[in-house]
Amino acid sequence: MSDKDDTNENRLRKELPQEVPVASEPEATDPPEEEEPAPSGRQRLAGSLWPPRASRAQLIVALLLFGLGFGLAVQVASNSGGDSALRGARQADLVRILDELDDRTQRLEDEKQGLEKQRDELESSSDQAEEARRQTIEKERQLGVLAGTVAAQGPGVTMTIGDTRGTVQANMLLDAVQELRAAGAEAIQVNDVRVVAGTFLTDSGGGVSVDGNKINAPYRFKVIGKPQDLEPALNIPGGVVQTLENKQATVTIERSSKIVVDALRAAKRPDYARSSSR
Repeated sequence: MSDKDDTNENRLRKELPQEVPVASEPEATDPPEEEEPAPSGRQRLAGSLWPPRASRAQLIVALLLFGLGFGLAVQVASNSGGDSALRGARQADLVRILDELDDRTQRLEDEKQGLEKQRDELESSSDQAEEARRQTIEKERQLGVLAGTVAAQGPGVTMTIGDTRGTVQANMLLDAVQELRAAGAEAIQVNDVRVVAGTFLTDSGGGVSVDGNKINAPYRFKVIGKPQDLEPALNIPGGVVQTLENKQATVTIERSSKIVVDALRAAKRPDYARSSSR
């Protein structure tokens, strides 16, 4: 090839555009791994509490607490149910119930003072043997009244229950006896039967049996005690009188300054029990 041709070839190379180098794509690289932040104090506390890891002692304590809570709930529920009858009572009835409770407290206080007086008399008496004998006789009379072996008289009430429909049952009369005792009754007689500590009442045909003695309506209660306590106790809302009247029975209560309880019980010597005092 001649020198002229070489020169033309070089010129053409200069005039032609140069190839633009293609930029190579950078190789894909994985993003740097992010470091997990350290757990906070709250997260560490939650992790220690959940899932729970209860020991045997903790389970026992939990069961005991559950039982205690359940018992308290039952007690509150039962108390709420027992107070439901008082929620609907009139203010006058509530005042009467409070007066009755005050009277019961006063009776217990009087009994306490009486016992303390007897003790002081025994300690201060010059003739302690005679004083002890006098107190023994007086105590015997009191116990005779309670046991039904001697007649008694004093202020009280007479309650008469008419039962023309035959709806009065033994448990209703027993409720009356218990309510009267709680109100401070010291002697009770139903028709011709003396009521004592061991008295029991049962339904018997068209009437009621008291200690095996059948009595018929009208049922007449002669009760010795403080009239101001006995009558309100029978008339409390939901009490004896209201229950009997709901059964279509008629109830009349009369106060009296002198009630005679003359039905007697034979003194019975216990077969096995003996006094332990010496």
